Order: sequence, then structure tokens, then C-alpha cells
Amino acid sequence: MPKANVPEPGLPEPDLPEPVPSKPVEDDRTSMHPSALKRAFVDHLKFSRRQQLGNATPLDEYFALALCIRDRLVDRWTATENHYRAKQAKRICYLSAEFLTGRALVSNLQALDIESHFRAVLGRLNIELDQLIEQEPEPGLGNGGLGRLAACFMESMATIGLPATGYGIRYEFGIFEQVIRRGQQIERSDEWLRFGNPWEMVRPEHTVEVRFGGSTQHVPTADGFRVHWTPQLSVIGVPHDIPIAGYRNNCVNPLRLWRARSGSEFDFQLFNAGDYVSAVERKNASEVISKVLYP
Repeated sequence: MPKANVPEPGLPEPDLPEPVPSKPVEDDRTSMHPSALKRAFVDHLKFSRRQQLGNATPLDEYFALALCIRDRLVDRWTATENHYRAKQAKRICYLSAEFLTGRALVSNLQALDIESHFRAVLGRLNIELDQLIEQEPEPGLGNGGLGRLAACFMESMATIGLPATGYGIRYEFGIFEQVIRRGQQIERSDEWLRFGNPWEMVRPEHTVEVRFGGSTQHVPTADGFRVHWTPQLSVIGVPHDIPIAGYRNNCVNPLRLWRARSGSEFDFQLFNAGDYVSAVERKNASEVISKVLYP
């Protein structure tokens, strides 16, 4: 496979961030040196999962490994963002209802060119990398061509160094899981976020309010009138950022997915009156937006 930063004939040279400078192992928590990778894995196992080697589950080990890789992505993500700002680069905003990204662990290992490094490091700890790869669920963020195309665009733009940000919805449940019991198909919700997502970074400080429905009234003024809008429903959008890495070129772009949260948790008056279902009706109506892919 050709290097990602070599342009096709006729295309302009990509403008990529400089490689992240290497530092002595003892001074750099995101070094690619095997000793630093081992230390980072053991530290995340202990401090992020409160586990120790020998008694950790494969799920704990997967999370520790994912966080090790995310640290290295964040280092390059910051350098990429600084590069864009220094260049005053125009930004591409790619909006899609779906992003079928697939499992992130293998793709990020390959993008950073450290799969063999971690395989060797984990092997010395008697841990099979392939077993940890199987712990990651398929993200329930898309289904079919639309989602796959969007994910490919994001990966391609990062690989050629285009300053791009993807925007979509952080679905809590995927389309469905299929189970066959007694010869019958049973559909159930795809709880892909059951154990959390180590790749995402929630950014509550960047929440936005979106209002829907309601009514308008004409309010008299000295110059005539103005229109006052009273919305029926208020939804809070909470962003979750996921790094999208280019192929071995130090470029990392963000995918920002929004989770819907109610503007008010429940109606306190209805709750006091004992009408518990109606008290949370508005909350449920708000949060259903990001609840299920294709409801």
C-alpha cells in the first residue's frame, strides 16, 4: 500500500501537520517505544479500570488498550488542530445521519502503525491482542451505504490532510440484534454502549439548545408589532467527539456526534400530583431523537 501522504498524479501536495516530536521514554507518556506502551497499558489498567495484571478481564484489558491508543491520537489531534489554526485553513463540515465507522481498535492500530508493537508488548504480558479486538462492539451509528460512505469520506479526508469535521447523531442503540430461538427470529435492541465507549470524549461545555414546535404571538410595539415565539419542546444537544485518524500521516480530524437530552428532566408539579408517567413525558419525547437508529 502506498504511503498516505504521497498524492496521486495531478493532485496538490497535501498540507499535513509535522510529526509529533519524540521525547525520552521517561518524559513522554505518548511515546511509541515498547517500554512506554507497556507502562501506559499497565497504568490505564490500574488507574482507569482499577485492575491489575493477572486478574483483569478481557474487557478491562480492551479498555486499557483503547485508552493507550486514544492518548496517542489526542497528541496528534492537538498538533493537527494547531496546524490548521496556524494556516488559517478553511474547514469542511460533513453532515450525515449515519457514520458506519466500524470497530475503531484495529483501524487506529493500523493508522498509527503500532499493531505489531502492541502485539509484541501484550504477548510479553501473556495477553492475546486478537482476544481484545473481539471485545469491541460494532458501533450502532449507521447501516448500509450511506453510513459507510460517510465514514470513508472522513477517513479519506484525514488521510490527505483536509481540515474536516464530521457531524452526526450519537445513537444509543443500533438498528437491532437478531437472535434465533426455537426456529423463530427475535429482534432486540443493539446495546452497543452498554459498557461505554473509550474512543469518545464528551464535551458538555459545548452543549446547544434546539427548540421545536410551539406557537407565535404578535406583540404590539411602538413601531407596529413583533413576533414572539413560544416553543413547545426544548432539546439539549450534548456533543461527543471521536478522533478519526489519517493513515500513517499524523493527521487526526474530529467526528462530533450529538446526544439529545431534555431541557427539563421532569414536570415537578405533575410528579407531586402522582402522575409519574406524564411527569417524564416531555423528557422522553426529547431524548428519543438520539435513542435508536431508524426508530
